[in-house]
Amino acid sequence: MESGTAEVQLSFFRQRQHAWLNALHTWLLVGGSILLLAAVAWVFFGANGILYAAVFGGISLFMASRVSPQMVLRMYKAQKVSPSQFPAGHAILDQLVERAGLETRPELYVVPSNMMNAFAVGRKHNAAVAMTDKLVRAMTKRELAGIMAHEVTHIKNEDIRVMAIADMVSRFTSMMSTFGTFALLANIPSILFGGGATVPWLVVLVLMFAPTVGGLLQLALSRTREYDADLGAVMLTGDPDGLASALIKLEHAQKAHWEGMVLPGGRIPNPSMLRTHPKTEDRIERLMALKETPETIGEIAEGRKPAEEVIPPEMREQLPKRASPVPRIRRKWGRGEGSKYADYASLMRSDAVSRLDKQASSDDPASEESLAPADGKPRIRITRGGVWW
Repeated sequence: MESGTAEVQLSFFRQRQHAWLNALHTWLLVGGSILLLAAVAWVFFGANGILYAAVFGGISLFMASRVSPQMVLRMYKAQKVSPSQFPAGHAILDQLVERAGLETRPELYVVPSNMMNAFAVGRKHNAAVAMTDKLVRAMTKRELAGIMAHEVTHIKNEDIRVMAIADMVSRFTSMMSTFGTFALLANIPSILFGGGATVPWLVVLVLMFAPTVGGLLQLALSRTREYDADLGAVMLTGDPDGLASALIKLEHAQKAHWEGMVLPGGRIPNPSMLRTHPKTEDRIERLMALKETPETIGEIAEGRKPAEEVIPPEMREQLPKRASPVPRIRRKWGRGEGSKYADYASLMRSDAVSRLDKQASSDDPASEESLAPADGKPRIRITRGGVWW
């Protein structure tokens, strides 16, 4: 493998501009979730409810930040793999860590599962990248580099912490809203037949729609971070085709969703804080747009050029066909995204970021042998006294 790092980077102004825009978008969504939680707390306890929510939320967030990544990995029965067991994975990870500028190298784990999945846990100083055994055996080295770069970008951007905050706020909102709804239903007789306090319609609406709105905010935040992780992965590998090919394989693997849900040792659920990725087709369109000229990207982002045209026909044929008769409704990429993708495209076209693996062996399987075969035992055991991993 080539050991060179990226030779040219965005200008300092552009880097700061992108960082501030991404941070603003992220914290606006997080702020919206927190305001929603405050509204639900106010419905219950008035002004003091906001204080209670802040105190309990802060304690929960502090405790969540102290959870060791190893605890999460043990829940999934993840096994740490050594360089001798998985030389390709460790070689790729070493180069990605160098290019990303991480001070601490994440640990590499393999999960015994027949489902294709990958995720990152922890913070910059104590992180880990985990992949299922099925994914490692199904991907080529080139595709694996794209997936690992995506997860390393999550670690670099502290997406795990951001999504943990959003997840905690969403759970508190849903819990309080559910409790309030049951309390309201229990008091309906007294409200209807007199003797009970009148409940304002605003309170009813907040209790009814707070979980849905909170969930939508969390999903929007997740999609935003996934798009940024895709971009960051390409800047680390210099290879949008590799990540796009991996996404297609992952999309096809979802066809076995119900089989994996039923069979023992099959599907492992996505961690709550990392759930809901954008549509694969949308992600591939943006990845392929990086190979276009800045002018073309501006046309695509503004809706003046069909985004489908950037996906090569041979790659589009591999995408699963949509069975729904409802036509797909497209949206514009959003203000500022066209210029951002144009900047990345100019770097890609000038070969500013060298491809991580240019050797002929990059299309070989990442690992022909199983690193952590699924043992057929469920990861969750329901026993007297609770549910145990």
